[in-house]
Amino acid sequence: MLRQWLNRVQQAASHQIFRSSYSTVSQVEVDIEPYRLHGIENGPKNSAVLTRDDALKFYKEMVAVRKMETEASNMYKNKEIRGFCHLYSGQEACCVGMESVIRKTDAVITAYRAHGWTYIRGVPMASVFAELTGKQAGCAKGKGGSMHMYGKGFYGGNGIVGAQVPLGAGIALAMKYQGTDNICLTLYGDGAANQGQVFEAYNMAKLWDLPVIFICENNKYGMGTAAHRAAACTEFHSRGDYIPGIWVDGMDVIAVRNAAEWGAEWCRSGKGPLVMEIETYRYHGHSMSDPGTSYRTRDEVAEVRKLRDPINQFKQKILDLNLVTAEEIQVLDKEVKEEVKQAVKIAKEEIELPLEEMYNDIYANPDSGYQVRGTDMAMHASK
Repeated sequence: MLRQWLNRVQQAASHQIFRSSYSTVSQVEVDIEPYRLHGIENGPKNSAVLTRDDALKFYKEMVAVRKMETEASNMYKNKEIRGFCHLYSGQEACCVGMESVIRKTDAVITAYRAHGWTYIRGVPMASVFAELTGKQAGCAKGKGGSMHMYGKGFYGGNGIVGAQVPLGAGIALAMKYQGTDNICLTLYGDGAANQGQVFEAYNMAKLWDLPVIFICENNKYGMGTAAHRAAACTEFHSRGDYIPGIWVDGMDVIAVRNAAEWGAEWCRSGKGPLVMEIETYRYHGHSMSDPGTSYRTRDEVAEVRKLRDPINQFKQKILDLNLVTAEEIQVLDKEVKEEVKQAVKIAKEEIELPLEEMYNDIYANPDSGYQVRGTDMAMHASK
């Protein structure tokens, strides 16, 4: 069933569903809120060209991530998703903007708020939902769940706060050792920014000039604590000290894309690492067990949704600039809604792994001769 669904999606993508461009322009130049720099004099330009095709693509991808997370929230409340579940709603411009300018041969590693990144990196939506529900069609066979998703060029989904940062430096070291010009985007939150291992990774990355961008997705709150109450310095882009840094408006997908493109070129050219702070906002609590209202007001969340929502802002901008039509927006919304509906349907109908699969995927080579205690049922039966 999953394969059939993927075939339908690929067939739809191979055809232009609409092209009512007679009343639209092909591209425009847009202004970007000025970047803040640390340790460097010149950063990305404060303007960028936005094409019609990119406008359609970015809008659809951001809406897809938002609707996925909305559905994940509903499924969790219905106990169809168990365990931990951290939603990315409000932060869609971050993953969409960055992914649009890096290569598939580049690497991305992040923390447990990973659903959006998993999808944007190329894992089919149905595989994301199947992983969330613990089904065998999931990208990690249903064994990882919400916090531990993986795909080609995507190293998770890591549950230990800040632990992905030295792992990202290690991935960048491997890329440099192999002689490629690929880079690694290593993402973490404002809460994890205070972890000691983050600064250890900074030191090694600069010492060896590794092709890594350390990206703090600053959504203003850690696990129930505002950033300014947990950090003596909230200028997270300056935390690298001897590593150049840049602050980016994470609610503007074009600003994120522009900065990521500039940062990727910096790393590919052999200049070493960067620290990038992408200031964004999460609408939900830290996880599904956190209502998210004990340490901030409902009015604050509502105000951000009204004035700074990355999807609504972008939608209004591309309509005002005549890059797309309202009819095209409606078509995209309908397509995403149907895609999410079908992905959820597949995930619910998929089966769970059989019990004996518990002992697999422990070693890279299952025929290596290593024994795992408790896996030889015949031996236990003889005793």
